[in-house]
Amino acid sequence: QDQLQQKIICPGPVTCLTASPNGLYILAGVAESIYLWEVSNGNLLAILNRHYQDLTCLCFTDDSSHFLSGAKDCLALVWNLYNVLQAEPSQIPDPRHVWSRHSLPITDLCCGFGGPLARAATASLDQTAKLWEISSGELLLSVLFDVGIMAVTLDLSEYHMFCGGMDGSIFQVDLCAWPVQRDRTFQTERENGKVFKGHRNQVTCLSVSTDGSLLLSGSHDETVRLWDIQSKQCLKTMNHKGPVTNAFIVLAPANMFNPDGKPSVPLPKFSRHLHGTESSDEPGAEGVTLRLGTHQQEPGQSYLEKAERMYSQMYSTREKNLVGDQEHLTIQVSELEEEVSNLRKINKDLFDFSTRIITKPAK
Repeated sequence: QDQLQQKIICPGPVTCLTASPNGLYILAGVAESIYLWEVSNGNLLAILNRHYQDLTCLCFTDDSSHFLSGAKDCLALVWNLYNVLQAEPSQIPDPRHVWSRHSLPITDLCCGFGGPLARAATASLDQTAKLWEISSGELLLSVLFDVGIMAVTLDLSEYHMFCGGMDGSIFQVDLCAWPVQRDRTFQTERENGKVFKGHRNQVTCLSVSTDGSLLLSGSHDETVRLWDIQSKQCLKTMNHKGPVTNAFIVLAPANMFNPDGKPSVPLPKFSRHLHGTESSDEPGAEGVTLRLGTHQQEPGQSYLEKAERMYSQMYSTREKNLVGDQEHLTIQVSELEEEVSNLRKINKDLFDFSTRIITKPAK
């Protein structure tokens, strides 16, 4: 029976979500921000604000040491997880790489195997899919298509890259083709044997089986299709009652079909405030507290206590300087917040309008 185990309220509408392969962390995209939670205790460890438009995709490397983020601002960022965790609360950590070679919103990300030495693929509405090297940040390959690309994935051997288009086509790109070219154009009429045809609307997600023989695809035509990669034939079609937004192939857990199988550790509620400012001493609150950089801390003082002391000092200094002018300051801050909100809305509306005009299909 499908049962809702727990309902977790997030700070806003979640546009993308992923978990680290080691099961320790959860990433969520909310508007332009990336939220990082620790699963064991529900603590919100970081809020990253380096994108200028809404997040569209997030993914971890296979060793959980790095994660990638893509957004409507055409940027894909590579983050070192440990740098993010060890950053001071007052500092915004810098991404390891900023990939800005796309000219329209990023639609999907995929990361291969190899941890920090892995290769990553990005897809965009600018009709290109690009392959990058995480260690150096170098662009390895850029493939131009006839349509905007909505989904991208790699097979486990990384011989092929599969790209799902807005018209329902799925393209197979050979990564080991000779001669080696950094910029390629995928010509459908010449490479007809490398196109999966069957979806009637945009492809939203792709996943390859572990043996590299099957491809799973989901689409806005309300179907999920299973393909044989070698023959490009559709083996099975599963109909749904609405657009398919995500689908992937996963190895079934050993106790998946055991009726008595239950999670051994209860999942705590995820905090909505940074650094656990909500009281963690509530009755029944359990978890493991991880102290980072303890050799740099003052004796007997935890990371959170140090952060709280710094914030209290900062606010007390500010209050001393503003005695007698608090009411005027409150009004001024309120007006500035309203102006910032209006400017953000105008910027977002202008960006969305421009994107619609650019991506509008020619008649």
